[in-house]
Amino acid sequence: MRRVLVAATILALLATAATAAPGAQITVYAAASLTDVFPKIDRGERYSFGGSNTLAAQIQQGAPADVFASANMTLPSQLYARGLCSRPVVFTRNTLVIVVPSSNPAGIHGIYDLTRNGIKLVVAAPGVPVGSYTLQILKNMNLTAAITKNVVSQETDVREVLAKVALGEADAGFVYATDARTVPGKVRVVKVPAWAQPKVQYGICVVSSSGDRSSAQAFVNRLIARPAQAKLMAAGFLPRVKKK
Repeated sequence: MRRVLVAATILALLATAATAAPGAQITVYAAASLTDVFPKIDRGERYSFGGSNTLAAQIQQGAPADVFASANMTLPSQLYARGLCSRPVVFTRNTLVIVVPSSNPAGIHGIYDLTRNGIKLVVAAPGVPVGSYTLQILKNMNLTAAITKNVVSQETDVREVLAKVALGEADAGFVYATDARTVPGKVRVVKVPAWAQPKVQYGICVVSSSGDRSSAQAFVNRLIARPAQAKLMAAGFLPRVKKK
């Protein structure tokens, strides 16, 4: 009888182990510019990519996210101030570039070319981090009025900007350097002066309403660990801390 009970207990434990997930799957809301690299870092999670401002708004409305990875520190800091996520930490950095179609029909070779009449420029909307960064560059270079007159559309995230330029629907657009690398052969990169670059830091936090905050925190910890940092840098992102 004792053997039967032991065997039954073992079978029950095995059944429990078989039905339990090897690792809890969490839902990560992440900036569109992270679309390619995050699955390479951790393919086991559920991802929702989009404009950071849109994702932050969804979290405020109660969307079932466990982690929020933003293309700036402003949005997660605002959520933290409202008690909606943990204190955000910087996990990577980036820079902005101008992209033009590979054929470059408008002959754009520098940012000042964007001031010419007839140029069709596409940017992200001001509330989107890359859109705000774009405006910072124009302000830093005193080119706001001269260039924004040529804006023909404002997109909801950086990938929409990239797609329009790659398809030849615009003469140029401002995107992250990492995004430009995702469509080789379809766009050319025109650099923005280093002195005019904004401080592009990506912030990440655990959403307070997460049903599995320990797994969410583990994801955050993995992102700032060396293996994930190496994958981010391989994708063109910059180290989370700027070298002095």
